[in-house]
Amino acid sequence: MDRRLFLEQTAMAGIASLLGSIASINELPQKKIRIAVIGCGSVSTQYLPHLSKCEYVELVSCCDRKFDRAEEKAKTYSIPNKYASIEALLNGAAFDLLVNLTDMQEHEHLNRKALTAGKNVWSEKPMANSYAGGKALLELAESKKLRFWGAPAVVNSPQFAFMSEQLKKGTLGTVATAHAHYGHTGPTWSAFFYEKGGGSLPDLGVYNIATLTGLLGPAKAVMAMTSIVTPKRTVDDKGTIDVKAEDNAHIILDHGKGVMSHIQCGFNYFDPYGHEGKGQKNHTIKIWGSHGNMGLIGYDWAPFGVELATSWTEPPVVHVPDPGTYVWQQGASVIATALATQTEPRINAYHALHVLEIIEAARASSDQGKKITLQSSFPWPMI
Repeated sequence: MDRRLFLEQTAMAGIASLLGSIASINELPQKKIRIAVIGCGSVSTQYLPHLSKCEYVELVSCCDRKFDRAEEKAKTYSIPNKYASIEALLNGAAFDLLVNLTDMQEHEHLNRKALTAGKNVWSEKPMANSYAGGKALLELAESKKLRFWGAPAVVNSPQFAFMSEQLKKGTLGTVATAHAHYGHTGPTWSAFFYEKGGGSLPDLGVYNIATLTGLLGPAKAVMAMTSIVTPKRTVDDKGTIDVKAEDNAHIILDHGKGVMSHIQCGFNYFDPYGHEGKGQKNHTIKIWGSHGNMGLIGYDWAPFGVELATSWTEPPVVHVPDPGTYVWQQGASVIATALATQTEPRINAYHALHVLEIIEAARASSDQGKKITLQSSFPWPMI
């Protein structure tokens, strides 16, 4: 079976599974989706303001093992219920969708508990701590007619849509290669970024991997090198720690038909635009073809336009300079809207699972010094 036929059949199977689970959406008794948020730390300060303004969201509960943080968020956003454990949350006030904003290492077991309890789940990245774990969670969700999604939401930006359209139209001619990068000097507010199960790949590289596979298609194989540049870090919650997860990574993806892409990420990058990337004018993603190239201005999670070059004599033209309503933290509100309106979002669980497998394979490639063939795929093209 050739790759195109395989991907078509995989996509159809994925879509059939997704449509089959719409039954659970139809059973939701109200238009507003009742949401419980677990993890009231730094990421919640971005999610909760956004969720609180979504017309399809009712914030029902919040949960954090540091209960004072749950209390603070409940007071700030008028959330009626607050809990200190996942067990109390699941046995408490009824809700439809769990939004998991906890440390990376906690995602898989918390997502499993929520799905087992009959809850739909939106998880910050990564959706699980291994590809096998993520695959098992997705199978669990499907067996219970539930929905399970994982961040990031970069495919929702109008810049992603424009780049997809140009590739579909053949504006760049025969596409050959792409490059993406994302890095800063590393978070200081928590040790989990540097502990086993953390790292620059699931925290930073995940965005670029999602964007390039979303644009160029599922990857067939991975080659990579990872390293630890700064072996000790000082963080707010634990002081000086030994770094156990990669803080520097380069990966090469084989998308088939000769198309390759390269991604670099790390926690040792001086960036004058800071962690938020405001004012970024440079290309962080670029795709080259035989008749043109295009570069994403700003980061894929905070884009400011696409510069398209197709002429030998005329200067490149910037398109889609405005991200519109897109923000990186909109994933859960997009999912809530999809559940409430019974529509299918562009964000796809199989895509998130494929990205997770790439991260795992990149580490295996670096450890073993060889190319790693991938198993997963997802419905593509996404637009």
